[in-house]
Amino acid sequence: MMGTDSKVVSDQVQRVPLSESQLDFPGHPFSVSVLKAGYCLPQTNGTFRADGTITLITGPKTILVDTGGPWDRDFLLMSLKERGLEPGDVNVVVGTHGHSDHIGNLGLFQAALMIVGYDVSEGDRYRPNELADGHGYVIDEQVCVVPSPGHTGQDVSVQVKGTSAGTVLVAGDLFECCSDEDSWRDLSMNTAVQEVSRREALHTADVIIPGHGLPFRVLRN
Repeated sequence: MMGTDSKVVSDQVQRVPLSESQLDFPGHPFSVSVLKAGYCLPQTNGTFRADGTITLITGPKTILVDTGGPWDRDFLLMSLKERGLEPGDVNVVVGTHGHSDHIGNLGLFQAALMIVGYDVSEGDRYRPNELADGHGYVIDEQVCVVPSPGHTGQDVSVQVKGTSAGTVLVAGDLFECCSDEDSWRDLSMNTAVQEVSRREALHTADVIIPGHGLPFRVLRN
């Protein structure tokens, strides 16, 4: 990843990476906090180590976006406890897509409304929605789950308006990290579709929280 003083310029948009001390975005009525920044680290033997970003949205509803891998269970429970929360206090859990490093702890939140890709369910009851038709799923007036396909066929992101940083997009693997200019293509199921999703995100969000890196600010010229 590029250093925090570097900028990525693309299509009249600058991406400015934030530091590890800039993981909280207070707002009214919703605030956004990155509990764990994800990573993707190539190994010398051809494998790679990866874990997805875990994000908590607090306000009138408590929303968890991506739960990390199963190996994050204890970390996730402790992070919630430090904020005075138990799994039963989480109202909505969003899995941006179905990869194991993003939805490995769904079982901790059996009482929550689950949104995984384009599926919306409570227990074994699935709700109709229009995510597959390109429409958002509104959680609150300020929080909306929006379709952002490409990395897989059913990716979603979570848009939060009204924070101190403006509109924050919890983007899953729509963006790998701030400096993923070409690397995202190697991991994309449909690069043409994802490119459209990425362009739209860069023109609507003020801060983007990627799936495998620190948040970054979006500056439009």
